Amino acid sequence: MTTLTVLIENTKPDGSPLIAEHGLSFFIQTERTKFVFDCGHTGAACDNAKILGVDLSEIKIAVLSHSHYDHAGGFPKFLDFAPIETVFTGKNFWEEKFSNENYRGCGFDKKFLAEKNIAQKICHDVIKIDETAYLVGNFKRRYDFETISDKFLRGTNKIPDNFDDEIVLVLREGNGLAIVTACAHSGILNIVADVHERFSLPIYSVIGGFHLINANLERISQTFDELNSFSVKKILPCHCSGENFIKSCGEKILTGSVIKI
Repeated sequence: MTTLTVLIENTKPDGSPLIAEHGLSFFIQTERTKFVFDCGHTGAACDNAKILGVDLSEIKIAVLSHSHYDHAGGFPKFLDFAPIETVFTGKNFWEEKFSNENYRGCGFDKKFLAEKNIAQKICHDVIKIDETAYLVGNFKRRYDFETISDKFLRGTNKIPDNFDDEIVLVLREGNGLAIVTACAHSGILNIVADVHERFSLPIYSVIGGFHLINANLERISQTFDELNSFSVKKILPCHCSGENFIKSCGEKILTGSVIKI
């Protein structure tokens, strides 16, 4: 069994002492490996870990889904608590990120990792963490309606961002798979279709950020129709998924939520 604990997300239960912020971080525990998938924005996820009883001192691996501040910005704070030796990223992770000309990158660079003696492993297509956990990137564009906002820019020339640095976590779930996505900038259906094609296994669960915050009802309906065509049984949205999509799902995950797969 694999356990996912939401260390930080945009929301939290009413009255909870946990901190919520615009960002996302999961603590993942498989039968063999403990690691974090994204680190939130400020490092407040580390404070939440203490409240939630998550021992960061045992974590040697961090996965950064992409280099936006709300997913990777908290990484330096994690180093105060976790002896991280390896960081997994997608390709082109170090290209600077912008939104409407405003800097939205992670705030550190490749030199920072070298100074901390941390290795970087790049996921180009599929990379294995252990027998039940994989990272996947380099997604094909299959669905025309899954567009990327032109406000997202990258690099010194500030070209439109195609998010080819984005990676997702894929977990074994029985005889199928669960996909954990941070933002799904590449399009949640593009991601699901690629994972299904590469592993030739059914997709049972899709968890995390769907980036449908500005999606109209037609796109939300199309998304549900396609997810149903993949026979997805469980959809657990959070972060950037959008209130209309979350309401349509009927449930969401919060800071402090624990999901067992």
